Amino acid sequence: MTLPPRFGLSDAEKDALLLEQAAMIQRLAARIAELEAILGKPRKTSSNSHTPPSQDGPGRAKRPKRPAKKRPLRAGRFRPLTETPDTTERRMADACGHCGADVSAAAQRCRHRYDHIDLPPIRPVVTRVELFGGRCSGCGHRYRAEAPAAMPPGTPFGPGIRSLLMYLHHSHHVGFERLSRMLRELFGLTISEGAIAGAFQRMGANLDAACKAIQDKLLTARIIASDETTTRVGGATHWQWVFLSNKAVLHRIAPSRARRVADEVLGGHKPEVWISDRYAGQQELGHSHQVCLAHVLRDVQYAIDCGDTIFAPKIRDHLRWAIGVGKRRGQLKDSTLAAYAARADDRLDRLVAGPVAHPAGKALNKQVKAWRTKFFIFLTDREVPATNNISEREIRPSVVFRKVTNGFRSDWGAQIHAGYRSVTGTARLSGQPALQAIRDLIAGNFAVA
Repeated sequence: MTLPPRFGLSDAEKDALLLEQAAMIQRLAARIAELEAILGKPRKTSSNSHTPPSQDGPGRAKRPKRPAKKRPLRAGRFRPLTETPDTTERRMADACGHCGADVSAAAQRCRHRYDHIDLPPIRPVVTRVELFGGRCSGCGHRYRAEAPAAMPPGTPFGPGIRSLLMYLHHSHHVGFERLSRMLRELFGLTISEGAIAGAFQRMGANLDAACKAIQDKLLTARIIASDETTTRVGGATHWQWVFLSNKAVLHRIAPSRARRVADEVLGGHKPEVWISDRYAGQQELGHSHQVCLAHVLRDVQYAIDCGDTIFAPKIRDHLRWAIGVGKRRGQLKDSTLAAYAARADDRLDRLVAGPVAHPAGKALNKQVKAWRTKFFIFLTDREVPATNNISEREIRPSVVFRKVTNGFRSDWGAQIHAGYRSVTGTARLSGQPALQAIRDLIAGNFAVA
């Protein structure tokens, strides 16, 4: 194509030039479509979709390494001495280390002090319980003494052993075979895999009662977040749900991902704000809904990877700006926060109303229009997070448990795990360690704060 002079074009020459440009654009668009068909769409990874990082494969893009920053000098650290040592070993010098002179009779003062810490051999404490009795001379029936309340007949394993079994298996993903060997080698305690399973089954009633109390506490919350992930029960795919507020954490394992699982937990209760991803089973469960913007940003990144360089980058920058405002909510006044929320809505309306040319951008535009009323609830409610990271952090240990143990062999085992995660998750919100929470549960002292 020869370039026309810049000035002096007639109307006919201008029309011909426009037609020629339109034809060239059509040819280029056809060529682009042909190349896209050959190359295919970009592969979905953890950075542009919900695909977990473990499935990214060897072609996973690595983040560029940032230049190492020179660390500032810091004061030296040392382990502080124990305030109440169990024993104190005082050693007096007998001879001078320089000349060998006898100093045993000289006055000496402490020149150095340190702690030596070690673990003694750990062995189980066995208490033999003997219940005496006889035959009553009055009625002729046999009688015997009552068993100690803390040592009832039945299982020989006390609450310390049972809580340790639960803690090692469900918090640290130690399988039954390794757990049996660990107890034998570390503590000198012989316990079979069947006995471990029996100890877990006997705790089912306590866990059910605790989960009922946790559920009652959950339903009093104004804001509830939820997420779900897959698990394996008896070789079949099940779903582990988590529901949490600022006071309670409830796990449920069910054979279905359907909405009815959440409906059964809520029992007709409708919180003020519901936080989740955009899965259909998580919709319309609260009066308002904050969708996870981290999931939205991954979809936006996929549109960018597909070639949209106009609409998707603007949506990405706008969502990142809004999340940044959310992180500064503690420093902003209510009026300022309301102005930011209005600005976020107006900007998003202008973006989705504009023309979008790329097919990936059009698909993203359609998604944003469908969900745009659920993006910025966190800008008007200080207690609502912009993402559902709290649910993902809570459910992550169960994902690790599934990968290590390959799931559960029985339904009761799955329910025991869900109950354990509910009790320990709720206890953690009040600063209580998991092992102590299980000890309290066995002792009947577990309570939801």
